[in-house]
Amino acid sequence: MLNILLLNMQEGAELLTDEESVEKTLSIIELISSGGVAGQVIIAILFLLLIVASYIYFERLFAIKAASKIDANFMNQIKDHVSNGKIDSAQMLCAQVNSPVSRLIGKGISRIGKPLADINTAIENAGRLEIYGLEKNVSVLATISGAAPMIGFLGTVVGMILAIFELANAGGTIEMDVLASGLYTAMTTTVAGLIVGIIGYIAYNHLVVRTDKVVYQMEANSLEFLDHLNEPT
Repeated sequence: MLNILLLNMQEGAELLTDEESVEKTLSIIELISSGGVAGQVIIAILFLLLIVASYIYFERLFAIKAASKIDANFMNQIKDHVSNGKIDSAQMLCAQVNSPVSRLIGKGISRIGKPLADINTAIENAGRLEIYGLEKNVSVLATISGAAPMIGFLGTVVGMILAIFELANAGGTIEMDVLASGLYTAMTTTVAGLIVGIIGYIAYNHLVVRTDKVVYQMEANSLEFLDHLNEPT
């Protein structure tokens, strides 16, 4: 009789343990759906921001990567054409190469015959336009990296307000089921906002570094071209 009682208690404990383990298992979809309408709206906004950030990052990354590609022999060919007075051939070579460096050099070649200061000014103005093109929409990434955590914290505040409101209307009895929706909203939106913000921040800084490399390449080739024009003949 005692053995049967102990066996039943053991089976009951195992069933209770199994039920607790099942209750503690929660998928991401269930976690989001448990956050209520306010949490779902904020999660949807953050998801859209993540899609926008991902699109801008990869679009700019491929554009910057393409802009950084240039033939190592390009400047040598340009200097040979300019030294031999083949200005048209130099301009044609610049037109064939689709890169910021070739467009800057092409702008400088079109000003050959004018004072060196004018050529330098023309190259600088063209360089500003090229940098503006390289940095297109990159500022949006910076905005997303800063706005996403704040949107997540907004969800936290909304969730806590809902939890306090439910607690105030509970009539003095505290039940976790009553507080669950508000707490889920508070926690899930905070985590989602931080994730989107971190991704946006990393993507923005990576693009800035890649853009700076292209800018340095443009400056180096422009100075090489101006030094060649300034060489005594």
